[in-house]
Amino acid sequence: MTTLLSAPEQSRARYPDEEGYVERDGVRVFWERYGEGEPTILLPPTWEIVHSRSWKCQIPYLARHARVVTFDPRGNGRSDRPDGYDAYVRREFADDALAVLDAAGVDRAVVISWCDMGESLILAAEHPERVAGLVFIAPPVSLAERRQGEYPFDADPGTDEGWAKETRGYWERDWPGYLEFFFATCLTEPHSTKQIEDCVGWAGDTDMETILAGFRGWDSKIIDPAEAKALCQRIYCPVLVINGTDDQQDDPALGAALAAELGGRLVQLEGAGHAPHARDPVKVNELVAEFAGVGGNGSAGVAGAGGVGGAGEAVVTAPATRTWTRALRRPKRALYLSSPIGLGHARRDLAIARELRRQVPGLEVDWLAQDPVTRVLEAEGERIHPASAWLANESAHIERESAEHDLHAFQAIRRMDEILIANFMVFHDVVREQPYDLWVGDEAWELDYYLHENPEEKRAAYVWLTDFVGWLPMPDGGEREAFLTADYNAEMIEHIDRFPRLRDRAVFVGNPADIVPDRFGPGLPGIREWVEGHYDFSGYVTGFDPAGIDDRDELRRHLGYRPHERVCIVTVGGSGVGGHLLRRVIAAYPEARRLVPGLRMVVVAGPRIDPASLPSHDGLEVRPYVHNLYQHLAASDLAVVQGGLTTCMELAAAGRPFLYFPLAHHFEQNYHVAHRLRQYNAGRQMDFATATPEVIATAVAEEIGRQVEYRPVETDGATRAASLIAQLL
Repeated sequence: MTTLLSAPEQSRARYPDEEGYVERDGVRVFWERYGEGEPTILLPPTWEIVHSRSWKCQIPYLARHARVVTFDPRGNGRSDRPDGYDAYVRREFADDALAVLDAAGVDRAVVISWCDMGESLILAAEHPERVAGLVFIAPPVSLAERRQGEYPFDADPGTDEGWAKETRGYWERDWPGYLEFFFATCLTEPHSTKQIEDCVGWAGDTDMETILAGFRGWDSKIIDPAEAKALCQRIYCPVLVINGTDDQQDDPALGAALAAELGGRLVQLEGAGHAPHARDPVKVNELVAEFAGVGGNGSAGVAGAGGVGGAGEAVVTAPATRTWTRALRRPKRALYLSSPIGLGHARRDLAIARELRRQVPGLEVDWLAQDPVTRVLEAEGERIHPASAWLANESAHIERESAEHDLHAFQAIRRMDEILIANFMVFHDVVREQPYDLWVGDEAWELDYYLHENPEEKRAAYVWLTDFVGWLPMPDGGEREAFLTADYNAEMIEHIDRFPRLRDRAVFVGNPADIVPDRFGPGLPGIREWVEGHYDFSGYVTGFDPAGIDDRDELRRHLGYRPHERVCIVTVGGSGVGGHLLRRVIAAYPEARRLVPGLRMVVVAGPRIDPASLPSHDGLEVRPYVHNLYQHLAASDLAVVQGGLTTCMELAAAGRPFLYFPLAHHFEQNYHVAHRLRQYNAGRQMDFATATPEVIATAVAEEIGRQVEYRPVETDGATRAASLIAQLL
């Protein structure tokens, strides 16, 4: 049975193109297909402790270049949970893989496995015509002696320390404790909290009783050494083994022996643990793509070595025509990545790019960007790189993470990890295909993080831009959130200390006083002092020329606002997170108009909120996305906005009164933005939780048209930022 995917149920970097179930002996196994074309890559499950989401860092990248098939193991995910030990032996998993290939219409596949306990050996040895190549990541199979657990599974070890947790008695006493321990030994690299949490969560999609049904200790879980050796003698396809040298679950020597027995290639990842595909996905993705002959890396791999035709049949594909230009003949080119979370970055990045082109004549700028940033760029005639279409949408993820005027920004970014690695791999492909002199990332978290994790990938001058530094915990997050934010900060500090020249420029969009007076965490530096030692300062970048709004009366006339009417602009930026605030302010409109006779309220829904989804009142105007919204804000008598920095600073620069409502649990808006606005004496902070429509109406009446005394916002920020960047060209 096959069904086409409908609406997604959760945020992913890529959703399957096809999904279905295959049934064997009354057991249904769930499978998914991503992408088209050849070769096909099969990503089978490891044992039933986790399911196919464990491949989330590989699927989006590989599916852009090949057809990818995954399936949940019997016992977890959306597959059935049969009773009895015999249902979970390795041959059943191998037969499931064969049935999934049949259901997906796949004749032959490159099989990439993690912690494979023998099922891929069975599949390749008994069905060689179906397997084009084998990649083993951290294989536990022994060819010399059966693996023994440190403690007999059914015995009482007399302790709960270490691997004594892998016993029946401990599982029955503290199953969550075992999962935490097991996956901590799986992911031994520092700062692996998110990967460990993922694995524990996937294990929570099954239950201890199911795992017990298929587990009698590792000596019975993995195929017998004699059987493994006999299977190896029947395998002739290309083989790659990837091992982490710090694997604390399986001796890396097992992988080395397997590679030698199969005549395959061995790649050892120094310092990596048992799950390098999760913790070092860029490197693993590169190795897999090279092996399979996909990804545009210039290697023939399996696809060019007879792997995808019939048994023993060589398939040679002619390389595509390519053009190479001598370095001195190339124009100067920059690749600009602008954060899509809201529209604020787009306006300031445009200003910087224009000034950069003025200072560096002939510079070409390509944008790697996504909606809603692309709407601004297209309206301004900028050149958007075609690979932008491959980017996983970050704004959609943020919207899914939000509740009623509530967005836990730190956790939302943390849960965006698979989107970030997918988007870094898009960048990775772009810069391998096209040489650039400069990369600019404005809060492009994927670029900065994975570049520091893989510094050998740096091949151009790199500039990092941001308007805040430091993840901060919310008070109700408790000790756990305080630990996590400090851990994220510590990793960032370690990256910069270890690779200080990777960022050729780090530019803080603001001034030292705009930095919060907090610390990165216990035992870590103060944020302001550290930033002053590692960043240049551009001052704020408004993204528009303040001289263009000096004649406010003319601006109002140009925009269609009458001279004496009171105009209130309501906007929540470029994401769909602000819908609840818009509805609350709209509900306040009748009372606000009673208090301010003739009030003209213009609600700007933005690019991701359907204006038709919002309530209406007589006299209320609701508009969709408005290009150059800063002009309307400058022409207004009052603005009601979310707590985003860009919109608030545009209002501060224009000298207009405004009410701003930081999102609950949004650490940046509640701490970083609020601190900066206090430096400028700008805006009136409101609390959405207590702001009834009546409270909002009263605040509108009190603030509209009020004369403000803000600290002037600098007007040369784009020029200063561009000057810092231009020095690298």
